[in-house]
Amino acid sequence: MSLETIEHAYTFDDLLLVPAASEVLPNEVSLATMLTKSITLNIPLVSAAMDTVTEH
Repeated sequence: MSLETIEHAYTFDDLLLVPAASEVLPNEVSLATMLTKSITLNIPLVSAAMDTVTEH
């Protein structure tokens, strides 16, 4: 993917997670991370919520 094909990009200031009730049980959730189509990392991998870490 090249930069010319990216149509939307978001930063942490653009998004808001609103707490709400959920019917999902903790044992029904997968926190695995797909590194490639054939490689799965069975621990969550999340970017840090710090602009000095995730932005340029």
